[in-house]
Amino acid sequence: MKKILVFVTLLFSTAITYNCNKKTEEETILTGNSTVMVDESLLPILEEQKQIFEAQYKATINLVPSSEIEIIDALLKDSIQIAVLSQKLSIGDSLRIVKHKKHPKQTQFATDAIVLIINKKTNDSLITIQEITDFLKQSNTTKIKGLVFDNPNSSSVRYLNGLAGIKESRNKNIYSFKTNKEVIKYVSENNGMIGVVGLNWIEQSNPDLENIVVLSVKNPKSNSYIYPSQNSLAEKTYPLARDLYIINSQGYSGLGMGFSSFIAGEVGQRILLKSGLLPFKIPGRNIIIRNKLEKENK
Repeated sequence: MKKILVFVTLLFSTAITYNCNKKTEEETILTGNSTVMVDESLLPILEEQKQIFEAQYKATINLVPSSEIEIIDALLKDSIQIAVLSQKLSIGDSLRIVKHKKHPKQTQFATDAIVLIINKKTNDSLITIQEITDFLKQSNTTKIKGLVFDNPNSSSVRYLNGLAGIKESRNKNIYSFKTNKEVIKYVSENNGMIGVVGLNWIEQSNPDLENIVVLSVKNPKSNSYIYPSQNSLAEKTYPLARDLYIINSQGYSGLGMGFSSFIAGEVGQRILLKSGLLPFKIPGRNIIIRNKLEKENK
């Protein structure tokens, strides 16, 4: 009986060791397969990062675009360990993840802008934050016909509701779809509606963008109307800016660590620079100085 017990114990230990080794072999910081939940408003720039990362390493990153609330809920349930959000986790949410014996590492990698768009037939290109917040609070003084979001649980809704000082708007003229692309299409076909999208969606190739105008937003500190751009984000003058984070709670040296380091590193930051967003660290420029000019046709 004792011999049988020892044999079973050894067999069980061997199985555990094999599974652990198998997991290590399948995924390292630069190899393997992993899933990343992404705030849908940030999807285009993450797709660019994914393409370059996969081209350089033997890794597959499965991007799952979702709403902010869905992503945070998945992190808290430990059903996902890598995510990209437009805010840091609250202290309470971080502590709930720690209960799973995971310690989430939050890496800031860029600054994005919430962009307001309108059909180009509307003879207006300026808007104030007060107009937006008044509309969300159902004020009768606003001239806004309607707001269009990608998702009722999106980060953009949370951000603008926060500016208005409310948890939820009950304005009946608020509409939502599933993606920023659908928002752009709807606004391009409907005069008077204001769409709310991420800056990186404006930088994409999309024929619907030909029929929309990006609104300049009044900065309450300077009273100047500021157009959302990489430059205005760098100067910190555009009033609807937000920082972006990649969150990794894998708890081991997996693709979460590798992908986070890649995005925050030299290559990833250059991709962000070219995309129109503001990278967290501006990549340096390498200038080669030669003492003598090489003569042609020696």
